[in-house]
Amino acid sequence: MWFGKFLDIKDQVEAETSEFKKKLFADIKKDKLTPLEFSILENIFNHEEISGYDLIHYLNEHFAGTWEAKSGTIYPILSKLKVQGFLKTRTVKSPIGPLKKLYQLTEAGKVILKGKVKNHFFDQIKFMENYLNELISIYIHSFLEEEHKDKISEVQDLIEKSFERIIKNIPLTVAFKETCPKCKNEIERKVAFCPHCGEPMYSDKSERSYVENKKEVKT
Repeated sequence: MWFGKFLDIKDQVEAETSEFKKKLFADIKKDKLTPLEFSILENIFNHEEISGYDLIHYLNEHFAGTWEAKSGTIYPILSKLKVQGFLKTRTVKSPIGPLKKLYQLTEAGKVILKGKVKNHFFDQIKFMENYLNELISIYIHSFLEEEHKDKISEVQDLIEKSFERIIKNIPLTVAFKETCPKCKNEIERKVAFCPHCGEPMYSDKSERSYVENKKEVKT
């Protein structure tokens, strides 16, 4: 959904004048991201750390059937983003299989991603609103005129429920935190195994903690 200047990162990197930021961006070897590359970085950021296999699964959820992410497309992009300074990896022992590679954003990658979203967030929300209105109009006019009234009601109900879910999920994206009993790292999402050390996280205690955290958010 990100287009045009939003994907251009050269101006952001050049605007940083501090020596710290200059060193931070020293390994960035690309001036512009593609929409798919940006979606990949967003997805990895929101999962903190993720395997390529799981990333493909979540990307397919993200695109909701409009496009299919496949390993032959995603893994080469991940390799390029690593070489270009946006990603780093580490290999961990999987509790249920062989070694696996986990991807996470570099510090420079995080700064660039957060900066672009922060600076263009409201523009993109307005863009999505305009796009949605245009899509709705075309959808309704694709039916016979006598069906328009029912379709308008159908779409209104769909949009209302969609925004209810969005609003309800906003605090959950930042409120949940679990501490791994083994390595003591904080995990900001519910997972079966700790992404840092592989310790199993599904236990009566962690399940209770997750439910309690969700209740606190609602209250």
